[in-house]
Amino acid sequence: MQQNSSLRFFTHGPAAEVRLFFLAIFCVGLMIADSQTRYIEPVRKVVSVMLYPFQRTAMWPRDAVTQVYDWSNAVTIAKQESAAVQRQRIELAQLSTHAAQMAAENAQLRRLLAVKTTVQTPSVAVEILYTSVDPLNQTLVLTKGSNDGIRPGMPVIDEGGVVGQIRRVTPMTSEATLITDNKISVPVMVLRNGLRVIAFGSGQTGKLDVRYLGMGADIQAGDELVTSGIGGIYPQGLSVGKIATVERNSAEGFMRAHALPSAHPERYRHFLVLLVPTDTLPEIPASLSDARSQGSGTSRRVN
Repeated sequence: MQQNSSLRFFTHGPAAEVRLFFLAIFCVGLMIADSQTRYIEPVRKVVSVMLYPFQRTAMWPRDAVTQVYDWSNAVTIAKQESAAVQRQRIELAQLSTHAAQMAAENAQLRRLLAVKTTVQTPSVAVEILYTSVDPLNQTLVLTKGSNDGIRPGMPVIDEGGVVGQIRRVTPMTSEATLITDNKISVPVMVLRNGLRVIAFGSGQTGKLDVRYLGMGADIQAGDELVTSGIGGIYPQGLSVGKIATVERNSAEGFMRAHALPSAHPERYRHFLVLLVPTDTLPEIPASLSDARSQGSGTSRRVN
């Protein structure tokens, strides 16, 4: 009896189902009132303001994940765009370099064409295949050979002047020795006064020697040297070099001059091989070849 009394004492209100029913009716009534009138609008605003912090707190994890995802995507896109811009910059630089190279090559070809029309000798345009790495043999390997009419002994020129002489020939390629090689000699004359001398290769890049000059020879620094046409190898009037210094050899009674070549084979890829008849070319006198190896004495430089 006492147990039933205590149970009734702790029982409060109607059952949960009844409360849910009345709550549903209340909500439906609020919805109808909200749709028909504006009396609940202030209540809505108050409730909205009160619930806003809880809404933001509940939405914070989602917003944080979204921001991290967006930031990661932005970083990835920025890296991709940076890589694309870098590739484009490199490609543009390569195109610019190639365009500049092509422009320089075209300009050199135009100058070479002008030389071709000036020189009254048949010629063949050639291109460097590769250069010799041996400093003792200053040679160029060219892209044309005997199939194009090139023969040993023929001169090679560029727009600056004489480059060298064909040394070996195959059907498809040829090898040219530069005039600075110590095995080459070129009959030249001083353009200022017509003095005929011989320019020898010094064996050093960018240097020619004019040896065995008489002590009274009229030659001085700045004189231009051109081919004299003697010997039949080099047509007359091709530029060879310019005198840089003149030395007097008091022991042997000779003067010696040093010249800078006019041609610059290290700068260009295209040259002309002059198709001179090589079957009748004279040999260099043995005495002249032997004289190259003679010693030198005390010298005095004259400018």
